[in-house]
Amino acid sequence: MSAAQVVVATGVRADHALLTSVAEAEFERLGVPGTVAVVSGAAELRERLAAGTPTVVLPGPAAEVRALMAVDGPHAAATVWYDIEVTGPAAVASGAVHLYGRGVWGLVWAIRHAVLRLRHPATRIAYGPHPDQYGELRLPATGGPVPVAVLLHGGFWRSVWAADLMDALAADLVARGFAAWNLEYRRPDRYGWAATTADVAAGISALSKVDTSGDAALSGLDTGTAAPALDLDRVAVLGHSAGGQLALRVAADGGRVALAVSLAGVLDLAGGDGRAIGTGAVTAALGGPRYEVPEVYAASDPMARVPIGVPQLVVQGAADDLDLIDFNRRYVAAARAAGDDVRYVEEAGDHFAVIDPSAPLWHTTMAAVAEALGVAEKIT
Repeated sequence: MSAAQVVVATGVRADHALLTSVAEAEFERLGVPGTVAVVSGAAELRERLAAGTPTVVLPGPAAEVRALMAVDGPHAAATVWYDIEVTGPAAVASGAVHLYGRGVWGLVWAIRHAVLRLRHPATRIAYGPHPDQYGELRLPATGGPVPVAVLLHGGFWRSVWAADLMDALAADLVARGFAAWNLEYRRPDRYGWAATTADVAAGISALSKVDTSGDAALSGLDTGTAAPALDLDRVAVLGHSAGGQLALRVAADGGRVALAVSLAGVLDLAGGDGRAIGTGAVTAALGGPRYEVPEVYAASDPMARVPIGVPQLVVQGAADDLDLIDFNRRYVAAARAAGDDVRYVEEAGDHFAVIDPSAPLWHTTMAAVAEALGVAEKIT
C-alpha cells in the first residue's frame, strides 16, 4: 500500500491542525505514508478521490460535496466518509463506507478502517434484509475445517459505533488460523433492544449456511484454491465492551457457542443501570431502568443468567474504568459459584488494549482461546 490520505472539506467544524496531528499519528501507527489536505469544493475533492488510495473524507455540510458520497466509481471501494458530528446514516456509493458521530477521536478509527479493509479484504454476507444485518467474513490461507471467531463490537450499544472497531482483531485472528466473522447488528438506540438481541442470534446461526467450498475469493487464496470449511463445533464468540454482554447473552440463550469471550464486557446490567455508566447507556439500551422493565434485565443481564453453561473467558484491563473492573470481578465470582467454567484474565491495559493486536493482553487472551478450543496457537 503506497499511501493514504485524509481530505477535509471547508466547513468542517474542527481545528485543522488538531485533525492533522491525529491523522499523522495514526498513519505512523499503521506504517503507511499519509497526507492531510483541505479542499474548498466538489471539484477539488473529485481530483483527490481519483487517486484511488485509501481515503477518509470529512465532507462537512456543503450540499455539493455531500452529493459526491453517493457517486459510484472506482474510488468508492477505497473511500470512507466520516462525519465527526452525529448525522445519522447517509447513503454512499456501493463499496464506500459512512461513519459518523465519533468526534475528532473517531478520525483514528476511520483511517484504520480505510487502510485495514484494503489490506485485509473481507466478504460481506447478509443474514437479513436490513443494511445493518451482515457479517464480514475473512478466512485464513490454510486447510480446513478452521475454528471460527465471531466478533461483536461494543460502543455502549449506540449506532455511532460499528463493526469497523473489530477490523484489526479480524486480521489478527485470520493470521492465527481462525475464520473471522465480524458481525454487525441493529443497535437499540435506533431499532430497540429486541432487534439487537435477535440480530446477534441470527448472525451466528447464519454461519451454518455459509458455504466456502470452492470459493477462493472468500479467503484471498490463489485462484482455483478452495477456501477452508468452517468448523462449527469450535465457535468462539468474542465481544468487546457492550459486545461482551451480547456474547454471554447469546451463549446463555443456547447459541452454537463453544467458548464465550468477554473483552472488558459490561457484565452487570443492573449495576450499570444503577451507576449510570456511559451516561446512562444501559438504561437507554434496554428501554428503561431495571425497576421498570425487570423482565428485560432478567433475560439480558449476564449476572442474572448464571450459570450460562458454556465455557467462558473474561478479560479485563487493569487500567480500565473501575466500575467495569468491579463488574467483571463480581461476575466471575458469581459464575464460578453457580458452577460455570470461567477463566479470568486481568492484566495491564486500558479499555481498548483488549482489542489491540499489539497489546500483551491480547496475546494472553489468544493463548487462552487457543487452549480452550484445542487449537495449535500461532504467534503473530
